[in-house]
Amino acid sequence: MIRAMIETSLIDWDGKLTTVLFFDKCNFMCPFCQNWDLMLNSEKFPLIEWRDIERKLLARKKWIDGVVLTGGEPFVYGEEVLSVSRGVKAMGFLLKIDTNGSYPDALQELISKDLVDYVAMDIKAPLDERYNEAAGRNIDIKKIERSVRLLMEGRVNYEFRTTCVPGMINEGTLGEIGERIRGARTWVLQQYVPENAYDEKYRQLTAVTAGEARTFVDIARRYAVNAKWRGRSGN
Repeated sequence: MIRAMIETSLIDWDGKLTTVLFFDKCNFMCPFCQNWDLMLNSEKFPLIEWRDIERKLLARKKWIDGVVLTGGEPFVYGEEVLSVSRGVKAMGFLLKIDTNGSYPDALQELISKDLVDYVAMDIKAPLDERYNEAAGRNIDIKKIERSVRLLMEGRVNYEFRTTCVPGMINEGTLGEIGERIRGARTWVLQQYVPENAYDEKYRQLTAVTAGEARTFVDIARRYAVNAKWRGRSGN
């Protein structure tokens, strides 16, 4: 279900002016999640009906480039994502989806039906047992790997995203992730924002410094030519 909406955003799709729709559930519970209140207390947020979304999109048709589906994890609501995507594309907008990569079949369906123009997939940690800590759940790594392979086939434009959580992401773990996505089109490293993290202890962490950010991007560029930093540059 869609419970939040940013009608105009300049930061959710590089180079595009978008409307952002937030789905209210996730199959992960990442300790550093910023949207945990929407996930855990969704009843606090009013349900937004498609007819209201459609009306607002049509009113912005001349100057909005596209729509971003995010959350939470949109693919928790697989059928609703399909329906919304069809509606968005029927109005002539571009569509981007943010995903944690744990629903490769749903992702493949969206791509095969030409219902998505850009996919941003999180890679939260090296693809082994450490992923469970990053996701706050026991994760089927094979599903994450399938989504990685699907995107790297190049049928849709995409980026991989890694939030640089102190203690979880460092030079070594970035190299391990990089080996699994070598040749990726785009790899975005994101600044960690501690203030609103779900887990209290993660709110005490210090964000990556500017020097660390530069080092991290240099490492990422060994594996993805278009590697970049997103967010505050550090202290």
